[in-house]
Amino acid sequence: QVELQESGPGLVKPSQTLSLTCSVSGGSITTNYYYWSWIRQSPGKGLEWMGTIGYSGSTYYSPSLKSRTSIFRDTSKNQFTLELNSVTPEDTAVYYCARSRNPSVDFGAWGQGTKVTVSS
Repeated sequence: QVELQESGPGLVKPSQTLSLTCSVSGGSITTNYYYWSWIRQSPGKGLEWMGTIGYSGSTYYSPSLKSRTSIFRDTSKNQFTLELNSVTPEDTAVYYCARSRNPSVDFGAWGQGTKVTVSS
């Protein structure tokens, strides 16, 4: 059974880069036809898909965040990482990593989530 675990700082200052890593166990991030995503939920709002990296390394980003977002992977560690640049307090959210069979929908496995606050 695949397990996902987010890690990273809980507090980031405005204008800095938010960096979170998802460690995957029980399955390889290079297994065919699986996609690995970052999703967030801001206070009082719904879930927002941010971006995905696929089994082949292809990436897909939300148009609204594309200019500030980068997702990359370390296959030797079975991890993938989110970087979000130029953060503002509006980027305060619980950030989740998840797995799916399609790039941005139908997430079948989730990490527990990690709360990130953007504040000076």
